[in-house]
Amino acid sequence: MKGIKIFSPATVANLACGFDVIGLALDLPKDEIFLYKSNKPGIRINRIHGTSLPNDPKKNVAFVALQFLLKKYEQKQRFEKEEKIGFEIELIKNIHPGSGIGSSAASAAGVVYGANILLGNPFSTIQLIRFAMEGERVASGTAHADNVAPSIMGGITLVRSYKPLDITKLHAPNELWVSVIHPQIEIKTSDAREILKQKILMTDAIRQWGNVGALVAGFYQENYGLISRSLEDVIVEPIRAMLIPAFYELKIRCKEIGALGGGISGSGPSVFMLSKGSYTAKKVTEVMNRVYSPLKVDYKTYTSPINQQGVKWSKIF
Repeated sequence: MKGIKIFSPATVANLACGFDVIGLALDLPKDEIFLYKSNKPGIRINRIHGTSLPNDPKKNVAFVALQFLLKKYEQKQRFEKEEKIGFEIELIKNIHPGSGIGSSAASAAGVVYGANILLGNPFSTIQLIRFAMEGERVASGTAHADNVAPSIMGGITLVRSYKPLDITKLHAPNELWVSVIHPQIEIKTSDAREILKQKILMTDAIRQWGNVGALVAGFYQENYGLISRSLEDVIVEPIRAMLIPAFYELKIRCKEIGALGGGISGSGPSVFMLSKGSYTAKKVTEVMNRVYSPLKVDYKTYTSPINQQGVKWSKIF
């Protein structure tokens, strides 16, 4: 048996205006995954630390993502060798499920990334993202890539198209930092998607498209004023904001202290704010704490640069 230790990062998806297409990877928090290659066929989840996840393999994102990878690998090897392969998984979940910062994506991305290394790297990055997306389908009902793409690729990513899958890594300014507050309430992604409108006004769509284009331009130009003006969501945020305590107070007070702007991370309940530089980002996190400390809601905060590498491994044993 051969094993590998993987660190799989949390992610912030949507970035306000980029619903289902833009995401970034964080340095903190991150899951730890021990993945073992075995000559016993099948996939087994030996232990899960830190949280309670479904025992049914068909409802576990790591299992499903790895199952798709293994099936494809066996198809590739069918006429080359009769090798029996299986995997055993141990998950240390530091990213709480339902947090809105890519817990399911970290699990799915981490296992397929690690399995690819143990198998000799037979799959491309885009193939790994496809496998991980199948895990996301289990978690939310939709195979979206805005979390798994930055988790695997690192940095800031843009999904240009889902059919065919076309993903590019955007420029991430070195001074761009992220503050995140995670209220300890659970909002299931599937539930958060159900409340969204199925039709939107053309005027809102035009405004949103303009913000997405300007946000991408702001990243490449390192134009923090343009980034700030573009962090506006007129389609999804107004509907989901009601699910998050003190959401608008958070946004207002964080911008007053110097944040560029922000919004709901993924489907929530986490809220993210972008800042120029670590000093401002830490002040923004302090404001988040001050807003939430009087509320009867447990919470966690994180201050992080953008993780440019994404998933990484520390050792093979």
